[in-house]
Amino acid sequence: MFIEVWIRSGQTRSESIGELMKRKRQSWAWALVLVSLALLLQPLGAMAQDAPVAPDAQTSQNSQNDAQNANEPDPPSRVARLNYMEGAVSFQPSGENDWVSSELNRPLVTGDNLWADENSRAELHIGSTALRLGPKTGITLLEVSDRAAQIRLVQGSLIVMVRHVDNQDSYEIDTPNVAFVVMQPGDYRMDVDADGSRTELTVWRGRGEATGGGNTYSMGANQHARFTSSEKDQVKYAAGDIPNQDGLDSWAQDRDQNEDRSDAANYVSRDMTGYEDLDQYGDWSYVADYGMVWRPTALVPGWAPYRYGSWTWVAPWGWTWLENEPWGFAPFHYGRWAFSATGWMWVPGPSMVRPVYAPALVSWAGGGPGFHFSAGVGVAWFPLAPGEVFIPGYHVSRGYVNSVNVTNTAVNVTRVTNVYNAVVVNRDFSNVTYANRNVSGGVTVVSQETFVNGRPVARNVMPVPQKELAAAPVSNALAVEPARSSVFGAGRPVANKPPVAAMSRPVVALRTPAQLPRTIGLGTTGASIGSASIGSASAGQNSMAQGLVRQQPPGRPVPVTRPMQSPTQAGFHTGGLTEMEGSPAKTQPRVWEEQGTAVPEPQTRQQSSGTRNVQSSASRPPQQGAQQRTLQGLHSSTQPAAPVRVTSEPQAKPASPSPQRQPTPQQNAHPPAPKLESAPKK
Repeated sequence: MFIEVWIRSGQTRSESIGELMKRKRQSWAWALVLVSLALLLQPLGAMAQDAPVAPDAQTSQNSQNDAQNANEPDPPSRVARLNYMEGAVSFQPSGENDWVSSELNRPLVTGDNLWADENSRAELHIGSTALRLGPKTGITLLEVSDRAAQIRLVQGSLIVMVRHVDNQDSYEIDTPNVAFVVMQPGDYRMDVDADGSRTELTVWRGRGEATGGGNTYSMGANQHARFTSSEKDQVKYAAGDIPNQDGLDSWAQDRDQNEDRSDAANYVSRDMTGYEDLDQYGDWSYVADYGMVWRPTALVPGWAPYRYGSWTWVAPWGWTWLENEPWGFAPFHYGRWAFSATGWMWVPGPSMVRPVYAPALVSWAGGGPGFHFSAGVGVAWFPLAPGEVFIPGYHVSRGYVNSVNVTNTAVNVTRVTNVYNAVVVNRDFSNVTYANRNVSGGVTVVSQETFVNGRPVARNVMPVPQKELAAAPVSNALAVEPARSSVFGAGRPVANKPPVAAMSRPVVALRTPAQLPRTIGLGTTGASIGSASIGSASAGQNSMAQGLVRQQPPGRPVPVTRPMQSPTQAGFHTGGLTEMEGSPAKTQPRVWEEQGTAVPEPQTRQQSSGTRNVQSSASRPPQQGAQQRTLQGLHSSTQPAAPVRVTSEPQAKPASPSPQRQPTPQQNAHPPAPKLESAPKK
């Protein structure tokens, strides 16, 4: 038929003008049909590279912002999580000037600031890496991305435990004197005095390099060095014995040992941020069709996923869920939730790949313009069930849609493609089913005011009949405008702020600070969203971030020699390191093991009068209950894979171990997931 039309349109026999115009209009109509069919037959990746945002939000953007969005990279596959606080801990979101009280389970991203005040502590996790802040300690996350973690330490004490390092990974801690790069899995401590003139580095286990003043100092296990700034940006260093163990060391060691014994690491990747809190608050068991699942214990009546917490706006993803429970991070940013006769259970998904972080694995109901429930204008959502496809409402590439699904649930690429075509291309949800939408109490509804301002959801649920919920339109994106208060969530203004001089103090850095993510705030450039503005970080924000570092190239290699001081001299640890009231009692010193080598001569860290006493293994008296640390629990013999970008394979596969950093079998801390035929584990 198409050929006939094109032939007939090209005939040259005499016709009336009216007939000729009529045939030309018909030929143009068929031409448009052919062009449309050609576009539909193109590969999906070439046809739709980006998942669009909600239609109403999309129409509010001008052509300039559309072009800008087309060049935006995918959001990171991992974030930092604030998982422990003691005392007064303050938080400053990226691009903001105000400090507010910190919230547990808050995702922390590039550009965020954190301050632990006097007699306070905090712990963050970036996957399997733990960062522990001592009293009067301030940090900035200069970068949290798929392969890099760059931390700016302006004052105080920071202990970093790194379990896994691939050749492509970068862990850098920048201080006013030196930039320290972690080269191997291990335990490291950095102390910066109050005026920023001196930095102390302690390597208990592992290897790293400190760069400052034109030199690069290589440090290995059981080494300690002090770096002091002098005139003309010169840095002096002195090597010393490992200082005596203090309360911060003991606390960090106890936290590490709890993670080493994690049962959850048998069923999920250690790179799943938040896995370490699952054992204390739930049980694992086998369920047919799902495999190993986790059930939380001690839930209140009427509990449902994504109900006991609040919403906040975290760039670059947008609306992000903050769960109240201390375990409430991993089950709300990875995996899926299922409902059975015994209640809700969390299905984590594949265990041998690093899962891709998501702000909230939900679908939205009734959130479009002009729609309102009988109870009023509100926002409704429900958790996605196992096997259901998550289509992000934020800007992502087509490959990202595959990755965020196959690393978080049992689903193949064909299923993802089919749902993507229905939801994104055709905007048709009629053939997409959602199991939890029909669960009694599975859908949660609140007013837009509650939603936007980060108020507690459970206390402000709107009662909506189940029939009405079942008829509400479903969407993958939410056309609800954020306000400036959305960035702070439930955080409230605080008086415990870091010294201005400390937080504005530049640090030495090797890496160039990452570009700040999209923000909300007055003065930023981007699409107008109500009274705020949304867009990529402005040039002013980027220059501000870069102004906080003094970029330096790698320096001249200088080995750190053995101790240059007398054993009777006092230790190097300085201000902010006094033990807090209620700190753990001093314990026996740790024994460390350098990666890939024989066990070195053990070294004690005695507490006697601030002196150091290094005894040989032959002369040291036996220690009852001495605590030891080996490499077990610090990285896997089957290294977790980087975030996958799936194109044709139905399941992501872990990467092969690095040829340069292959752990031995006895160092394995991530046992393989149990076979599905195994008996349930309680």
